[in-house]
Amino acid sequence: MLPPTPMTLSEKIIARAAGKDSVKPGEIVTCAVDLAMMHDSSGPRRAGKMLDQLGVAPWDTSKIVIVTDHYVNDPDPGSVKTQEITRQWVADKKIGNFYPEQGICHVVLPEKGHLKPGMFCVGADSHSTTGGAFGAFMIGVGATEMTGVLATGEIWVRVPETLRVSVSGTLSDGVAAKDLILKLCGDIGIMGANYMVVEYGGAAVRAMSVDERMTLTNMAAELGAKTGIIAADETTTEMLAAAGAGDVDINAWQGDEDAPVARTIDIDGPVLGPQVAAPTSPENAAEVAEHAGMSLGQAYIGACTGAKLEDLRMAARVVRGRKIAANTRFFVAPASILIHEAAAVDGTLKILEDAGATILPTGCGGCIGLGPARLDEDMTGISTTNRNFVGRAGPESSKLYLASAYTVAAAAITGEITDPRELLARGVGK
Repeated sequence: MLPPTPMTLSEKIIARAAGKDSVKPGEIVTCAVDLAMMHDSSGPRRAGKMLDQLGVAPWDTSKIVIVTDHYVNDPDPGSVKTQEITRQWVADKKIGNFYPEQGICHVVLPEKGHLKPGMFCVGADSHSTTGGAFGAFMIGVGATEMTGVLATGEIWVRVPETLRVSVSGTLSDGVAAKDLILKLCGDIGIMGANYMVVEYGGAAVRAMSVDERMTLTNMAAELGAKTGIIAADETTTEMLAAAGAGDVDINAWQGDEDAPVARTIDIDGPVLGPQVAAPTSPENAAEVAEHAGMSLGQAYIGACTGAKLEDLRMAARVVRGRKIAANTRFFVAPASILIHEAAAVDGTLKILEDAGATILPTGCGGCIGLGPARLDEDMTGISTTNRNFVGRAGPESSKLYLASAYTVAAAAITGEITDPRELLARGVGK
């Protein structure tokens, strides 16, 4: 009898979903979907509409999750209409897993206990890759593909190759997962992992909180990857248990160490410094010193990438006892209602507000150029979001830098791009 074929974690999940003993990169298989997630922009008004035009009912309403997060907190008639369409479709199809205005979908999904290691999931949003932080294989799909999933519960997949990123040691104080992923964007480019799975590991990744791991898998999309993934461990199970996910078997969902991969990138964690991505692409990333002194009109901590509880706490450490620069707007939009509540209870929000931050309702908002955090004409800003393409966060004349919550908070205090380690080293309000 031949020994089992060594497989990566992603290959194991795909093989299980396809009903096969093993799969290999390049193979095309049809997979059963364990969960399909949509939001108000991509869901009922698009994929839902196409499904209705086909006259087909959803294959399994218990496996569908819908979150409203894009067109929320906005009285604009188009936004109001989108919410009406969403609620009516949810009611008509009897979708039980519906979370209106609870937060950004990629954060709400695990908060509500919907993700587990070994699951094969699809989401109607490019940053659905965030689900990989929980040892699941989760990919972003368009409305047409999602319509097919809603109708059949299946999707075809070409098994992707794996890019293994191993980060040694531990990250230095003032350096976060956002710096790591921006470093990767700068080193290999936004198509550097085209259709690959980025599998993150190493001591520095194992030491990260789930919040930080979510940043890495979220921005696998900015590397052109099919998805990102991190093998589950005790840190994962603790978070999922708190979310009510039930029993989680991490031992069954580990990749084989001897499984072949397309490429390996080794990063020295302690050497990594804060990164800043200049307009107009995440791949324009460089050490913060290269952009130090750039004057800014706005600092924004928000989005699925950069407004989780740990991000807010990073920012609070920098601004504690300080005041924002006179000519700089500072907005903070927690990524979910639960995060907002937790940050209020532990005092994080008060520290941010005392420094001069305006706390915004949860939602995608400034990341997609909506709401108060939309950049003005000719304004230059810095944010914790994942993309800074022309016109995404404001008019085409605006410019946006990307950075970690540490660096964005430092910029809010000084009014210019600043190495956050300088403020952290001075201590509180110095």
